[in-house]
Amino acid sequence: MAETKKIATRESFGLALCELAKEHPEIVVLDADLAAATKTDIFKRAYPDRFFDCGISEGNMIGVAAGLAACGKVPFAASFAMFATGRAYEQIRNSVGYPHLNVKIAGSHAGISVGEDGATHQCCEDLALMRTIPGMVVLNPADHYEMTEAVKAAFLYNGPVYIRLGRLAIESFNDPEHYQFEIGKGITLEEGSDVTVIATGLVVNEALKAVRVLKEKGINARLINMHTIKPIDKDIIIKAAKETGKIITVEEHSIIGGLGEAVSSVTAEFCPVPVKKIGIDDIYGHSGPALGLLAEFGLDAAGLAKRIEALVKA
Repeated sequence: MAETKKIATRESFGLALCELAKEHPEIVVLDADLAAATKTDIFKRAYPDRFFDCGISEGNMIGVAAGLAACGKVPFAASFAMFATGRAYEQIRNSVGYPHLNVKIAGSHAGISVGEDGATHQCCEDLALMRTIPGMVVLNPADHYEMTEAVKAAFLYNGPVYIRLGRLAIESFNDPEHYQFEIGKGITLEEGSDVTVIATGLVVNEALKAVRVLKEKGINARLINMHTIKPIDKDIIIKAAKETGKIITVEEHSIIGGLGEAVSSVTAEFCPVPVKKIGIDDIYGHSGPALGLLAEFGLDAAGLAKRIEALVKA
């Protein structure tokens, strides 16, 4: 097993960009005056002539990225998820999505684990927003190794990609020696027959801990890491629905428009089974310590184990 790293996926993103840029001079990076927070400053220090700070003007940043892509560059445009997807939505839709340009958008500080920054910055709507744009690939990697491979996959994909980055440092659970990332293909982390848990992003590791606790209590839960929200892996969902009969989705995102609804649309069409969505209900977050907020919203390992057990026994 490879070394376990405790690192935020935003930092993994910055490191992966630097590594890719060594052999790909067409890669350029744009940021909206948040390079220290999004960790694009790692790239900035290594390749200052390929880094563009567009200031606090996210819509303009996306327009610049679209222009660079039209000229043959591969731009990665980063900001907080709230601003990258919320403030710049119209530019992403019309200047990137509509012409299907090769722009990669990175939304950092997503979810309630932004912590003390509070509800205005805790973007729990970004996955939903990006899913609605035709042709947009939506990625939500779960740890350092997965983010590293996701950035490579995004670069190789010819078209618009949204990558969700987390602020909170988390322990890695993937083994890079055997790990394989493929856009649109979920990964089964634990086998099980009683219920299927499908998780994405930062809370995959929490779900993994929860599932292992439940196995000790006699609840045999299957766990799937759904790192790609769009295109969703229909095959792995249908197989799980047929074999376990019920599904629970877990996401650090609103239960409206995110992973849960993507999974539900698949089961409703191909294999109707009960689907319970665990995430942020139709409410805003609030300021507080990141780990405390995850516990408060029932998204830590202990909270997930309790909620999954209750749903299985209901």
